[in-house]
Amino acid sequence: MPSSPSSSVQEARRNLANRLREIRLDAGLTGRELAARCDWYPSKASRIENAVTPPSDEDIRAWCHACGVDGMAPDLIAASRSADSMYVEWRRVQRTGLRRLQESYVPLFERTRTFRIYCSNVVPGLLQTEAYATALLSAITDFRGTLNDVEAAVRARRARSRVLYEGDHRFAVLVEETVLRHRVGDEETMAGQLGHILSMMSLPAVSLGVIPFSASRRMWMVETFSAYDEAQVQVELLTAAVNVTAPGEVGQYLKAFGALADVAVYGAEARALITAAIDAL
Repeated sequence: MPSSPSSSVQEARRNLANRLREIRLDAGLTGRELAARCDWYPSKASRIENAVTPPSDEDIRAWCHACGVDGMAPDLIAASRSADSMYVEWRRVQRTGLRRLQESYVPLFERTRTFRIYCSNVVPGLLQTEAYATALLSAITDFRGTLNDVEAAVRARRARSRVLYEGDHRFAVLVEETVLRHRVGDEETMAGQLGHILSMMSLPAVSLGVIPFSASRRMWMVETFSAYDEAQVQVELLTAAVNVTAPGEVGQYLKAFGALADVAVYGAEARALITAAIDAL
């Protein structure tokens, strides 16, 4: 797996590497001796200990067996898999289509009380109409060449949006004005989507702000991200999703959200920008 842009991933991998190193030292083995017991090249143990090469499940089992602590392998494997889940390549989770990915968010959405969503490219998934979601997910499917289950994926995406109406949830949503102008689908699709955003603004649980082209800003446009309470942030890249959980990094995203919120407009001013985008179609 390529190096992740998030230090959360690297921190988790370093922690795992340090635990493996401690196990080797406790067993009184050198790196070369451990590699020999595992039937590896001598450099492999060093690369694992320095978090250069992420260990496979079988690598961890072999390491623990060589050090006489087989019982520690399950916990270490779980820690390794947790680190891997922080950087999730879209091609891996979308290889069987998009429906399962949409459904996988339901538990996270249900347990989150406060959503902070910033989008600089497309309308947030929770606010998408069926037509807009169909156009967007079709484009993603074509681009990645994955199994086409767009119809089922759109149903799943729309179904998870029930959190807007159910439970004790609050949604702070920020979009750049460019989101209102980028055409996804045809004119009818965009008009319907923009009209839907106007209706969503009336929901008591939803606060929607638009950052105008003309805003005098101290916080620049950044990648689309969603913060779930203060525990996790998911950042959307072209090739992967980065799940940030390190408190320091989560704090930076929350700070950025606050700075972006300060330059957004709300209420009548936001509605005027959305209406202008509809008129421009």
